[in-house]
Amino acid sequence: MNTLKIKFTTALFLLFIAVSNAQMNIIPRPMEISTGEGSFVLTSKTKIVYGKDSENSAVLLASILEKGFHKKPKLKEKGNGIQLIINPELEKELGKEGYQLKTTTKNIQIESATSTGLFYGIQSFRQLLPTNFETTKFLNKTVAIPVVAIKDKPRFPWRAFMLDESRHFKGSDPVKKLLDQMALIKMNVFHWHLTDDQGWRIEIKKYPNLTKIGSYRKDTQLSRKSPERVGKPHAGFYTQEQIKEIIKYAEERHITIIPEIEMPGHATAAIASYPWLGILGTTTEVTQEFGKLDDSFNLADPKVNEFLKDVLTEVFDLFPSNIVHIGGDEVKFETWEKSKDIQDKIKKEGLVSPADLQIFFTNQISKFIEENDHRMMGWNEILGDNVHEWDKENNMEVKEKLSKTAIIHFWKGSLDLVNKAVTNGHEVVNSLHSMTYLDYNYKSLPLSKAYSFDPIPEGLDAKYTNKILGSGCQMWSEWIPTVKQMEQQIYPRIAAYAEVGWTQKANKNYKNFTQALIQLEERWRQSGINYHEGLD
Repeated sequence: MNTLKIKFTTALFLLFIAVSNAQMNIIPRPMEISTGEGSFVLTSKTKIVYGKDSENSAVLLASILEKGFHKKPKLKEKGNGIQLIINPELEKELGKEGYQLKTTTKNIQIESATSTGLFYGIQSFRQLLPTNFETTKFLNKTVAIPVVAIKDKPRFPWRAFMLDESRHFKGSDPVKKLLDQMALIKMNVFHWHLTDDQGWRIEIKKYPNLTKIGSYRKDTQLSRKSPERVGKPHAGFYTQEQIKEIIKYAEERHITIIPEIEMPGHATAAIASYPWLGILGTTTEVTQEFGKLDDSFNLADPKVNEFLKDVLTEVFDLFPSNIVHIGGDEVKFETWEKSKDIQDKIKKEGLVSPADLQIFFTNQISKFIEENDHRMMGWNEILGDNVHEWDKENNMEVKEKLSKTAIIHFWKGSLDLVNKAVTNGHEVVNSLHSMTYLDYNYKSLPLSKAYSFDPIPEGLDAKYTNKILGSGCQMWSEWIPTVKQMEQQIYPRIAAYAEVGWTQKANKNYKNFTQALIQLEERWRQSGINYHEGLD
């Protein structure tokens, strides 16, 4: 074999390797992908071709290419280059979030039924670019994009990440950074846990003490069940204007923000702000301790119910999403058993137990939420099932039936409870704590375990699988005070959950995923993200 032929064969082999790597290096893994020979040479002169419905997508793509080539590409309505096409006919096959990405040696075409699908096609295209392309370190004048054809759509419509800022406030910039990374890996729901016992983080104008008092605590428990303290106060909240800014930022990345306003438990920050809200009459400041606390909203007082509706009304006005999460978890029913007000309320309404009262209350809140063109979501305790060992001595009898419009956020208990929820007509987001809680260490929840999670429980009747909306991974922050620690817990496991939510089950492959993760981790490093190194 002559030297020229050897060089040509070697070049073809190296090209095959590059194309194969491109196939593996998109996270989450696409539904269908095929490769061809050759590549498209991308330069600063490559045009972006758009139609009337795809102009915003063209502007987005231009901003990405400008970062690498330091020159804004031209946007045209006709010609070759990178073509962005809205084709409503694709919805039948790929839904509203799916897309097709095709590259030849002459052009690149990204096509979808909607602008959301185009956005996700652009995210896949970004992952075909060098990892440092969007940084100042990229100095090349060309990029070879392999010839490839991708047809892609998500497995689930709900692909969520939750950030708890009640326990430790992080602020706008870290939240925006998280939204950027969520968008890259096609996660579409940011569940924002804004109120709890240890802090109230959202401005409510009718009740200014919620942030004047409720957003501040004098100190913080140092470790579990310890009397030791950190030794300094903790505070912070979002003004309504800041929240609007973050919502807009998320919308530009096709991410819906779902706020969580806890009720009737996890309420001591609110009660400290307005002590008449509580049952015990002893809550006067925001707690420094973590765990399950005794006080909760006094549901027997009509003023308390009016307060909650006032708060929700301002939340409705702020958040354009039509879902509000009310929490509903870990209510200490022992307090309710001992409260004369609560016991009188139970008798007055013809109920049989504190658990029954919670369902009664939750249905009232659900009705109010629906009257305001929203929908209620809550942790699976709102169904009335006993999922806590510390509740076993309490009366958990229920006769009330939860409104079927409520979305159940499953996190604890037997998987039979998921089956019970869907057969009773509820839609479910599956966030089983042992599989999705990002505050757990890597020994108890390694990357491989996170990747293995299936939101559809084994044995669920196929006729109910459409009731499983998807999954969420949760970043609880009790013991995660800094952004650096938070990033260690989130990355790389968030990438596994992105693939859990998007990639078809038959296409999941942990070995391929970890190979693709090498490139994504390099992107995180370039972005200054402090990810956990190693698979476990």
